[in-house]
Amino acid sequence: MKIVRYRFQGEEVYGELRNDQIYKIKGNIFDKFKITSEKIALQDVRLLSPVKPPNIIAIGVNYKKHAEESGHNLPDKPVIFIKATTAVIGPGEDIVLPKVAPDEVDFEAELAIVIGKKAKNINKDEVSEYVLGYTCANDVSARDCQRRLDKQWARGKSFDTFCPIGPYIETELDPDNCDIKSRLNNKIMQDTNTSDLIFDTAELVRYISSNMTLLPGTVILTGTPEGVGFARKPAVFLQKGDIIEIEIKGIGVLSNKVIMEK
Repeated sequence: MKIVRYRFQGEEVYGELRNDQIYKIKGNIFDKFKITSEKIALQDVRLLSPVKPPNIIAIGVNYKKHAEESGHNLPDKPVIFIKATTAVIGPGEDIVLPKVAPDEVDFEAELAIVIGKKAKNINKDEVSEYVLGYTCANDVSARDCQRRLDKQWARGKSFDTFCPIGPYIETELDPDNCDIKSRLNNKIMQDTNTSDLIFDTAELVRYISSNMTLLPGTVILTGTPEGVGFARKPAVFLQKGDIIEIEIKGIGVLSNKVIMEK
């Protein structure tokens, strides 16, 4: 099932997408809900980020080749950091290059996990009971802030618009065997499969839940593969007018344009 969130006649609504038709959902997708017969064409609505997360928990250095290209040793446990929820945007919304750090803004294709119910200290074999589904994400990063200026990740990862999510939540997916890629202006930059994750998705959820409570709607970014901009020679960073796309097979394509902050 593909779950979408959209705006129609001034209202934010959840629905199930079926063959370019959206069937309205009544109720709470994290509790009890039903799919109605009321429908609307996908082309007639504006899609929003498919979830409004209470927290965004991200994982660094979770693909072997990305560890190599960024100069990191392979971690012995997941590397956790947090992105601000104010960074979230949806499909088709603009990524804004911030005035204070516009020059080294990078893209990161990521599979995102959406938590479906409150989880704390769960076992790995229980994880599927707590996951609502999966979506595409772009862990946009100001590398100068992250790597040189601040020497930590919070600001560089959390500028407004630095967490595009979407276009849908897919509830039926094998998350550890998905083709994942990014395209910058139609040129493929990252292209691999989530089978190359150092820590698989169930282990990530288990481990994070042993450290903090996962609330319904929490988004977990599972890490990015090799091919990011800062590791290229010469480096490739997002510029005004660029179109960056994240595609995960079985989910869809998340596309965003890049603009400068006014």
